[in-house]
Amino acid sequence: MNPFRITYKVARRVAVTAVGSTILLLGIIMIVIPGPAVIIIPLGLAVLGIEFAWARTWLRRLRRSISANNAEARGDRAESHRRRHMDD
Repeated sequence: MNPFRITYKVARRVAVTAVGSTILLLGIIMIVIPGPAVIIIPLGLAVLGIEFAWARTWLRRLRRSISANNAEARGDRAESHRRRHMDD
């Protein structure tokens, strides 16, 4: 094997880990302080997902959870709207 290739792979993994972890950490901090944590956390997981299967799994779970919550909220709003107009 070419030693440069191994070095490139290690350097890439270290860079992805550093950048992804920093973005994810900023997103977690933004849960407490004002900021777009809802956007930053998935972005950090997406960057980490380039190299790590666990990050892809967490991102997939997060997407499913957000989709389920949005669908439930849409249903609740629709039901509320129906009730409001049935009372008129």
